[in-house]
Amino acid sequence: MLHITLGDRRPVDYPNEDELGRDYVGYAPDMSPDDLYTANRGCWVFGERANEERYALFSYKGIVRMAVAIDTIEPVSNAHRSNRSAIVGKVLQDGDRVHDVYVGGPSPITGVRNPVTYVPDPRFDGRVCSCGCGTQIARGDWVTGHDQKALHKRIAQIGTVKQFIEWFDAHAPQPAGAPR
Repeated sequence: MLHITLGDRRPVDYPNEDELGRDYVGYAPDMSPDDLYTANRGCWVFGERANEERYALFSYKGIVRMAVAIDTIEPVSNAHRSNRSAIVGKVLQDGDRVHDVYVGGPSPITGVRNPVTYVPDPRFDGRVCSCGCGTQIARGDWVTGHDQKALHKRIAQIGTVKQFIEWFDAHAPQPAGAPR
């Protein structure tokens, strides 16, 4: 799970300092969850790992102030600041499990220099291998090698690899203008 440590609310200079058109970033007690999300969903420098995360927590002064279910991480950059990204997702509310466990409680990470950190939490990070074997995984969609097992199992339902390709080409929708 992503964890982002926020500072005090401060103005930003759009477009010179901010790619998202925000007037301010950071935290203030009078901000609604939607205001907090809009002000702080980006522009962060995330590692590749961010694309695998399902949730983001936003903390201020040692307290988790907001939880977000991540739909995607999108790039945002201009000539001044490259490799920046923003979270696209849904602000979680009372009744959402991640919200109920974290929001209002102590930050799972404190005393770090980088505002972006990653928090392992098996309650929320755990996933099941996409092949259907039931194995719990922490990252990605597959246990190593299970993607190939799942693919070849489906190919075998059609016949040979050649027969599968012929079947796929005959049934898959083609992009406009693509030759068959």
